[in-house]
Amino acid sequence: MSELFSEAHALQQDSQDDLRHFREQFFIPQHEGREQAYFCGNSLGLQPRSLPAALTEELTNWAENGVEGHFNGKHPWMPYHEFVRDSLASVVGAMPSEVVAMNSLSVNLHLMMVSFYRPTKERNAILIEAGAFPSDRYAVESQVRFHGFDPAESLIEIEPDLPGGIFSMQHIEKIIAEHGHRIALILWPGVQYRTGQYFDLTEITRLGHAAGCKVGFDLAHAAGNLPLNLHDSGADFAAWCSYKYLNSGPGAIAGCFVHDRHANAKLPRFAGWWGHDKTTRFKMGPEFIPTPGADGWQLSNPPIFALAPLRISLEIFQQADMQNLRKKSVKLTAYLEALIQQQLANTLTIATPANPDQRGCQLSLRVNAGREQGRALFEALSAQGIIGDWREPDVIRISPTPLYNNHSDVLRFIRAVKLWQDAHHAS
Repeated sequence: MSELFSEAHALQQDSQDDLRHFREQFFIPQHEGREQAYFCGNSLGLQPRSLPAALTEELTNWAENGVEGHFNGKHPWMPYHEFVRDSLASVVGAMPSEVVAMNSLSVNLHLMMVSFYRPTKERNAILIEAGAFPSDRYAVESQVRFHGFDPAESLIEIEPDLPGGIFSMQHIEKIIAEHGHRIALILWPGVQYRTGQYFDLTEITRLGHAAGCKVGFDLAHAAGNLPLNLHDSGADFAAWCSYKYLNSGPGAIAGCFVHDRHANAKLPRFAGWWGHDKTTRFKMGPEFIPTPGADGWQLSNPPIFALAPLRISLEIFQQADMQNLRKKSVKLTAYLEALIQQQLANTLTIATPANPDQRGCQLSLRVNAGREQGRALFEALSAQGIIGDWREPDVIRISPTPLYNNHSDVLRFIRAVKLWQDAHHAS
């Protein structure tokens, strides 16, 4: 038996893990009296154990203070969104003034496109990846139509040029060079949701800006997964959700980045009261004066019960540090990859790039026997409390998340697939 495949090896690696105590800070769902092997942080992160008390704190503040809760309590509601600003900026590599927690991801993308998709007769196209997450495609297509253009001509979808749905940077560069003169906006994922490929945000921004395009990123699968450097990337904007790796609950409040060079720009935008300069907001004047920075894109006052989970999760991220989490993530995903290659090569093909610099936690797996058997394997794993997720047409996504997954979880997954593999081949 290979050393990697032994329980002793997995336990030894877990005992040497400096971040192992963070697992204790999360509720791990149970399955038949045992903790699940939960690999679905790329879809919904687990609940921090300190969250119920934080929500109760805000409920108590409301009960005891009513409207005065905006100014009283440990975390007054009026500036509540500011309590997550520094830690949110740290997670995505931005200046605090460049980030804000607000709305949902799709809403934020639309708000950003109001400001940064300014099509003209000559330059009206939006560039996205073929097979983009449906919500993103719906958003950009609707924006193209809203401005009076035809998506058949003004929506450019790049097909991947490498096996498994992977994009080379050379291919992206070629398409931008070919179509850049008519592209108004590049909207690209940080991590492609189906394949798990991580992209060089700085290089894509450089290529886009050199061609005269605005550049924004959907970081739904990147925020909290990899260390990001949004400010240094030069991107015009970015948006992300917080219910995946940021563990803030189903439908959690999302995040938004607007580069500092746009902090005081007189850009068109959809305005709301909470985006008004906070020093004069309560004078109730008719003229909208935006708060400098990302705060100026807010519409409504912050939803406290949605911000509290994000505040708690970001406190954990600050304790763990993104660089430390990344080191563990690389190690865990490499362990998963090595065991698949060693034990399951007849059954699984890894679609995600092998280069750690081109991926985060996630490995996207295809069952060699085809979709029907892939779905059967996925359901067999779920029945054993081994939780990944399925993405059509044929991908099982397994994401060892460093805050709460460990080597023993990975080994449990591998052993379960091997038993299925052996039984399948025997039949």
